Amino acid sequence: MLVFTMASVSLIAIIGIGLFYRSIPILHQSSWHDLLTKSVWKPLKGLFGFYPFIMGTLWVTGIAIIIALPLCVLTAFYLVEYAHPKVKRVLIPFVNLLSGIPPVIFGVWGVLFIVPFIQSSIAPHFVDFSTGYSVLAGGIVLAVMIFPLIVSILNEVLTTIPQELKDASLALGATKWETIKKVIIRKAAPGIIAATVLAISRAFGETIAVLMVCGNNAIVPHSVFDPGYPLPALIANNYGEMLSIPMYDSALMFAALLLFIIILLFNIVSRIILTRLERKLTT
Repeated sequence: MLVFTMASVSLIAIIGIGLFYRSIPILHQSSWHDLLTKSVWKPLKGLFGFYPFIMGTLWVTGIAIIIALPLCVLTAFYLVEYAHPKVKRVLIPFVNLLSGIPPVIFGVWGVLFIVPFIQSSIAPHFVDFSTGYSVLAGGIVLAVMIFPLIVSILNEVLTTIPQELKDASLALGATKWETIKKVIIRKAAPGIIAATVLAISRAFGETIAVLMVCGNNAIVPHSVFDPGYPLPALIANNYGEMLSIPMYDSALMFAALLLFIIILLFNIVSRIILTRLERKLTT
């Protein structure tokens, strides 16, 4: 069992080493600093600046979490603390059903409804013109995609909180809402953070749906109505063209390596924060 466990865990290192090996040619041509900070993307001229793609990834993921997290937390609290058992039996299967819908369907929904809605109803109040294909559209679609994941995890976390803690708080005169704020949220904080981390890790790698609504323009977004080009969309859009352009293969492998490093660093930092929070709550 130890051998198989180590073999499965070592896949992370194998993937990282493989991506780094395939990225060596472009790293010999340009430094890490140039690749990460330059914004010019002209593969035919051998110019590969990844800064717009990094920022596009961060913009879309950040918008998705800002939209999804409050809705998911409130939904989970309603299902666990307020909803009637009959309502739970109806709502929970529908929430879980969202996680089984293929990403391309979310993408089509985003193209047909979210993009025109942003173009005609939201953007005119803030900017002179927007096609609707923007990081905001990508964030909204991505928020809907990660919604069932966060709700499911939070639902499990909240149901594990002992009923005795809630009863003790209510017996001391606290209201239902005060019990949620002072007892349940404090006890469930590590689980909420863990659910958020898992959702963000998934959001970083979503490809098809985001690719369809973000605009795929290699520029640095300066507002939510600007188009973006996340790293997963770059890889999915251009992988078939890499054989005809020198260094393109290595550039796309470097994009995959960047995505791998971003997710890995984010999970490490989140794990450190989560460990410190758990220690603080137990003292």
